[in-house]
Amino acid sequence: MKSEFLLAITQLSAEKRLPKEVVLSAVESALVSAYRKDNFAPNQNIEVKINPNTGAVEVWAEKIAVEKPTDERCEISLEEARRINPDVQLDETVIVEATPPNAGRIAAQTAKQVILQRLHEAEHSAIFEEYAGKEGDIVNGVVQRVEPRQVLVDLGRVETILPSAEQMPNERYRVGQRLKVLLLEVVRTNKGPRVIVSRSHPDLVRRLFEMEVPEVFNGAVEIKSVAREAGYRSKVAVAARQEGIDPVGCCVGLRGIRIQNIVNELSGEKIDVVLWNPNVATFIASALSPAQILQVELNEEEGVATVVVPDRQLSLAIGKEGQNARLSAKLAGWRIDIKSASVFEEERAVLAREGAEQEVTEEEAEEEPELQPEAVTEAALEAEEEEETVTEAVPVDMPVDLEVLEPEAVDEAEEEPVAEEIEEFVQPVSFEMPAFPETSELRFAEDIAGFGPKASKKKKKKKGGQGKDLDDEGVRLRRARRQEVSSGDEDEY
Repeated sequence: MKSEFLLAITQLSAEKRLPKEVVLSAVESALVSAYRKDNFAPNQNIEVKINPNTGAVEVWAEKIAVEKPTDERCEISLEEARRINPDVQLDETVIVEATPPNAGRIAAQTAKQVILQRLHEAEHSAIFEEYAGKEGDIVNGVVQRVEPRQVLVDLGRVETILPSAEQMPNERYRVGQRLKVLLLEVVRTNKGPRVIVSRSHPDLVRRLFEMEVPEVFNGAVEIKSVAREAGYRSKVAVAARQEGIDPVGCCVGLRGIRIQNIVNELSGEKIDVVLWNPNVATFIASALSPAQILQVELNEEEGVATVVVPDRQLSLAIGKEGQNARLSAKLAGWRIDIKSASVFEEERAVLAREGAEQEVTEEEAEEEPELQPEAVTEAALEAEEEEETVTEAVPVDMPVDLEVLEPEAVDEAEEEPVAEEIEEFVQPVSFEMPAFPETSELRFAEDIAGFGPKASKKKKKKKGGQGKDLDDEGVRLRRARRQEVSSGDEDEY
């Protein structure tokens, strides 16, 4: 019986992954509750001890020493008490071995429930102590159940919670999938320890680098800072603690094998490894890679860094939806204001112009003499006198008398010089045209006399008054044309 009891204790400790002493303590507490229900008074202090080597159970109880005991469960005679402790007096307590021969059915059922409860409490306490020291570390788990707002991941001894806020937006989880998660928080509750894990925390990237890069694990390469937008892009600033070590090359690995393992674990998330520099301006320029940086100006009072980039690389420096600028600002711990070279030069020119104008204004104000009150009054009086003089000389409201010329004098003054000029430049022209016979029909120019050789031949062949009529018609046409020309010339003059 005793060997079977010890075998059961050993089996429980193996199943619950608890030390044997913890299981024995839980059984002892359960036996105390069982024995008190049947063999001892409700308020009596008793203690159960189990020998770990033999499995023997001993029950020790406190009893009061009296002359004549009336309740043997909690009282003992003075003679028997002095056999145990010679110095005992009346009404003093004595610890006496009072192991009952057997426990009843109800006591056994109570003991079973208490044992299970104690074991659960011991298990929860052990789990809390185990995982409380692992906060911030990576643990391996298997997806147990997928719910709308959370995913339950089984770590072996405990079922953890992956909230929706700690999930990566580009991942889809399925039952049975193995994951590496970051142990974020361990909280003790009434139902046991509550463990929360994360897949989107920046420290997950840091721990993955420690697992994949031996130089980071042993401290030869230090990760200064990590900026991450889970599922899309991360930036990691690294620095070497030993001379002769390339921190970026160590993290990337031969042909990128180390960084590729981390990218695969993060479901294709892009990772930029940046060389850390104690000079803030140089570090910010490296953090904004792959964009080319022309100039970095720091405002230490406001914590703002103004970065100047070429016009064609402004969008590259800002990144898609400002991602590159945000991650660089998180990595460096500064607010970053990115400007193109043309805009920066324009702003600088405007500031220089305003500064020059302000200097000129200040110089003029310094050179201008200050007038005394009496001088100012005299200058104002002189200005008022000048205004009154001008007003009296030419009053605005008075009409001006103008000499009205008679129409005939104006016409004669205007016509005389014009007529003399026309007589000097215009001479009368007379035209003498030959007489041509009149004709009643309209002919072509070739048929009119004087236009071409054929016309002269035809004229000789014609008989009667037909040719004469044609000549007269041509003469009339030419006269009408000359009259129109002469009338046009006169209109011009």
